[in-house]
Amino acid sequence: MEKPKKKKSCDYALLITVILLVIIGWYVLYSTSAYNGQVKFQDSFYYLKKQVFATSLGLAGMYVMANIDYHVWQKFAVPAYLLSLVLSLLVLFIGDEYNGSKRWLSFGPLSFQPSEFAKVAVILFLSWLIVKFGKQMKKMRVLLLVMVSILPIVGLVGASNLSTAIIILGIGVVLVFVASPLYAQFVWLGVCGVGFLTIFLALESYRLERLAIWRNPELYEKGYQTLQGLYAIGSGGLFGRGTGESIQKLGFVPEAQNDMIFSIICEEWGLVGASFLILLFLILIWRFFVIAVHAKDMFGSLIAAGAMAHLMIQVILNIAVVTNTIPNTGITLPFVSYGGTSVMFLLMEIGLVLNVSNLIE
Repeated sequence: MEKPKKKKSCDYALLITVILLVIIGWYVLYSTSAYNGQVKFQDSFYYLKKQVFATSLGLAGMYVMANIDYHVWQKFAVPAYLLSLVLSLLVLFIGDEYNGSKRWLSFGPLSFQPSEFAKVAVILFLSWLIVKFGKQMKKMRVLLLVMVSILPIVGLVGASNLSTAIIILGIGVVLVFVASPLYAQFVWLGVCGVGFLTIFLALESYRLERLAIWRNPELYEKGYQTLQGLYAIGSGGLFGRGTGESIQKLGFVPEAQNDMIFSIICEEWGLVGASFLILLFLILIWRFFVIAVHAKDMFGSLIAAGAMAHLMIQVILNIAVVTNTIPNTGITLPFVSYGGTSVMFLLMEIGLVLNVSNLIE
């Protein structure tokens, strides 16, 4: 008599960690944005309500993605990448501009950032492309071909959103590194990457200006946000002022609910609370790594590795910017910062990885 097949289940450690981050994100977002919401929209729940709506869509998308065999997406990898190119091109011509950055497309009352979709599309596209090349990935010309294939989206996104372009490029480097059996060739790949970024930075004067502001924020008007964020971090101490007790969020840190939300976390929760949040992100990255290692095939392994690279690079960049370790790049903290498009596509990406874990033998 044939034994019944063991029922497979998703990675619950990953799922629980994501749910915790979502709940903490709502809690922190309300504490951080209530003042701005009341002043600008006469509604202290304004930002929270919009984030909860986007998160609900994202959770629904995560459930759907988690229940669709990830192999299905191989046939959509190229169309998704081409769509991301079209959408990013449209941003340059008919995109909406907020706070000096043109990053959004609007469809009636709804707007979204195509660059967030581009991250997921690039993960699927590169995973498909690397699987297609297979053992040829050990050849330098193939490595370069794979990296060159994503330069169009890096250039289009980078025209208005340098930080996301860096994330996309980072995802590409990580996936190529994972897929290649040789390491020496990455020295040349690194040299090419540094050269590309140098040229890209030099094309626009404001990018070079950010380097000067980073070195001496007190000398520039645009360094105000960085300084206020550092004041918030310093005043938090070990255990923080307490939830809701931040002073810097009362207009001192501009748009505190966005890129600089980690500074308010440090102020209200202190080093201990900020360390707990970082620990959750580390657990998330660890689960991605475990799933990538144990995936049943290369395509699933690359999807998990790409998601790991995405989260890891974005968290590192955000915290590094807030602490003025690197120049300001305008990147959000996953699941915590205000941003509907970001949280929605992040959760769908999590659903994709959950499906990979669901099919692990």
